[in-house]
Amino acid sequence: MWMAGYANRTNVSQGKATDLFAKVLALEDSASNRLVIVTLDLIGVPRSLRDEVQRACRSDHGLSPEQLLMNCSHTHSGPEFRIRPGPQDWAMFGKEGIQGAKSAEAYGVELRARIREGVQKAMEDLAPAQLSYQHARCGFAMNRRTLVGGVYQNFPNPDGPVDHDVPVLKVERPAGQLVAILFGYACHNTTLALYQFSGDYAGYAQQELQNAHPGAIALFLQGCGGDQNPYPRGTVELARTHGRNLATAVEAALVTKARPLSGALRVVFAEVDIDYATPPTREELAARLQTNGPAADHARRMLARYEREGRLPERYSYPVQLIRFGNELTLVALAGETCVDYAQRLKRELPGPAALWVAGYCNDVMAYIPSARLLREGGYEPRSSMDYSEIHPGPWAPSLEERIIGKVHELFR
Repeated sequence: MWMAGYANRTNVSQGKATDLFAKVLALEDSASNRLVIVTLDLIGVPRSLRDEVQRACRSDHGLSPEQLLMNCSHTHSGPEFRIRPGPQDWAMFGKEGIQGAKSAEAYGVELRARIREGVQKAMEDLAPAQLSYQHARCGFAMNRRTLVGGVYQNFPNPDGPVDHDVPVLKVERPAGQLVAILFGYACHNTTLALYQFSGDYAGYAQQELQNAHPGAIALFLQGCGGDQNPYPRGTVELARTHGRNLATAVEAALVTKARPLSGALRVVFAEVDIDYATPPTREELAARLQTNGPAADHARRMLARYEREGRLPERYSYPVQLIRFGNELTLVALAGETCVDYAQRLKRELPGPAALWVAGYCNDVMAYIPSARLLREGGYEPRSSMDYSEIHPGPWAPSLEERIIGKVHELFR
């Protein structure tokens, strides 16, 4: 199959370095409030995939939309997949052809079935448990935006903002048996750019933890790592090393003083409109056709949309989810390839006493979500990445940061 994450790949996959997993953690408190967390070793969670899974969860278990959290590791060593024919939530790079598209659609069908099966098994396995929160730090993530000749390039920046926190949710049976470890980190899974399927550093970290704790399941929750890369990178051994380092940080967290989570489980889910910058005109798009590369391809897609719909969209409905474990822990789940400024700002602004865990890449991974600062600076994440989109007409308006942060504050109250 064609692989997801790098536009410059020229061939299909050639085997696997590791298996890829969908994992499910089902939680229910004493008042029968429920939450299902699905983690995926895949490039993204398209809105269409979440919608399909949510419909199945409602049909099978009566779960409402706020009771489902889906997150992807954003490994760049997984398959391209399609949940529906036609324009996708995020660009397929157009190389797969008819046969490749059929394979991607067939994989999407199997993926939905596997996730549904996993949710069913997790719900059947509900049993008394104790939850606790701990955290540590891990240092291989580095900001990847460096000013070179007046332009921000994808290059390691040791002075750029980072979030090295490693939050951990531990699930134990009453007798002390470790059942599950849900852990997070804010960093692209881009150590590898091979033609083999791999969970990258997050996959190796999960392997390490499961080897160290037989019988327990390790689940990875991607953070706000849109502008973060693992360094150094490029080899399987480096991916293994980063995975070991992250697993070691999780083990370090597990020996710190645990914060028991004994309060009620409360979940909320809402959407907020975020605006695009002024969409390009037909004339501007026609001029871009004279260039080469992704910008011209994007212009062709947007001109086709003009023909189909008569206009380009002006805004996008962005999902925000908050999960509160009593007064001890709040998990903020943000959509898109959220950049690190969001985690840093929310950790400054949201009051205690609850610990705060901020995750990106949740529920709808439709594009990069830059901060207003990144939009001012320009570069790949806020600007040229949109050239790979099949649905977005161009960059976001600078108001998106205040809209998203404001919605989080509203739900937090």
